[in-house]
Amino acid sequence: MFPKDFLWGGATAANQFEGAWNVDGKGVSTSDCCTRGSLTSVRHVTYQTEDGQVESKIMFGLDAPKGAKFGAFDGYDYPSHEGIDFYHHYKEDIALFAEMGFKTFRMSINWTRIFPNGDDEQPNEKGLQFYEDVFKELKKYGIEPLVTLSHYETPIALTNKWNAWADRRTIDCFVRYAKTCFERYNGLVKYWLTFNEINCISFGGFMAAGVASRDPLMIANATRNQLLASALAVQEAHKVNPDMMVGNMIGYGASYPYTCNPEDVLKQRKAQYNVDFYSDVQARGYYPNYKLKEYERANLDFELTKEDQEILANGTVDFITFSYYMSNCVSADPEVLANQKGNMLMGVKNPYLTESEWGWQIDPVGLRISLNDFYTKYRKPLMVVENGLGARDIVTEDGQIHDDYRIDYLRAHIEQMDKAINEDGVDLIGYTPWGCIDLVSASTGEMAKRYGFIYVDLQDDGTGDGKRMKKDSFYWYKKVIASNGVDLD
Repeated sequence: MFPKDFLWGGATAANQFEGAWNVDGKGVSTSDCCTRGSLTSVRHVTYQTEDGQVESKIMFGLDAPKGAKFGAFDGYDYPSHEGIDFYHHYKEDIALFAEMGFKTFRMSINWTRIFPNGDDEQPNEKGLQFYEDVFKELKKYGIEPLVTLSHYETPIALTNKWNAWADRRTIDCFVRYAKTCFERYNGLVKYWLTFNEINCISFGGFMAAGVASRDPLMIANATRNQLLASALAVQEAHKVNPDMMVGNMIGYGASYPYTCNPEDVLKQRKAQYNVDFYSDVQARGYYPNYKLKEYERANLDFELTKEDQEILANGTVDFITFSYYMSNCVSADPEVLANQKGNMLMGVKNPYLTESEWGWQIDPVGLRISLNDFYTKYRKPLMVVENGLGARDIVTEDGQIHDDYRIDYLRAHIEQMDKAINEDGVDLIGYTPWGCIDLVSASTGEMAKRYGFIYVDLQDDGTGDGKRMKKDSFYWYKKVIASNGVDLD
């Protein structure tokens, strides 16, 4: 049995499902410059060179040429521009969430819909009104919004001006944006998240922070600036309304030594630092020694002032949230590393697990391990705000979508959450499976990789009418919520 006030729901992101990318005064964000990819082709980012040529480079690990100006150009396919058009279908979609019995709905605000260039002095009223209308529609059905302020979309104008989060000026821009949202939606939104999967900046500087460089110092500075902005946002929210709850969001997966060789164990523990660092700062309020030593070994001229330290100490988050899709193994053996790659090219494969078509290994027990890891470290309430199986769904001739594979995946993970709560004593307060309605994949930019309980008839070749259809998992999840996690059959 889950707690009686447990927050069952689903999760989305503005840049992956909202569409209307240039409607009602919205500005261009980083995601609007990312092309569609697939299982076999990576996403690119488009820009114009100093001599006027339009070019593109791979999104992950982007290192753009000097003087590049990012934007959206003719002849490229940008999936965020249309998404699934939640902008014009939000009432229909929210009604479907309510039919499933959602207690909460995780969504994000697109920064450029509120401040089109990021550094504008005044917000865009049409953008503010849109989200107010969405929040009121959710409240009409008794659904609590869980709102991410920055989910893989930074104003591209800030990237073109000063490489976005690599510059401290972006902190003030973000805090102005966050404060505007807190004040406008006071009474409509209680639960906020600052940055989605903030740790992904370590390998996706452009995606997570609008930083078009792999330079280690630039990434270190951008990381510090986001952590400072998060801490300041926490403080601003509590000034507006002490009852507001502000959390962080970590991209997480259980991590195991590949063998019991002490070298594998040591490497796994060091690899864990790359994730723990972000939650250590946001939950404990200070830079851990292991990260400062890492910068020292790399001879980075990294600045963390006394004022910075005070801001971090006074802006710790109220709760912890994370995404969980898979786990990884870590090996120190060069031969093992040379012969296989793990999930999303990280780590190595676990021989005891199966995997999805996209190579993500399925590990429900790893979710229980992850919950225990977080709660043991921080003793703060937890939410699992992304979890799910990306798969190809087939619509039958009579319009049915039989996705037993998705039900099996979610059932196994919910069972482990139950054990974490009732056997281990973890304070888990919410669960929002990813892509509760089909949307654009962040990693590949495709619609074919579907997660939702609700099918959206939009295809990667541009066909489809956008019709919403209930999958078998829709009715199953409705039953799970109604029984508060008891009936998983």
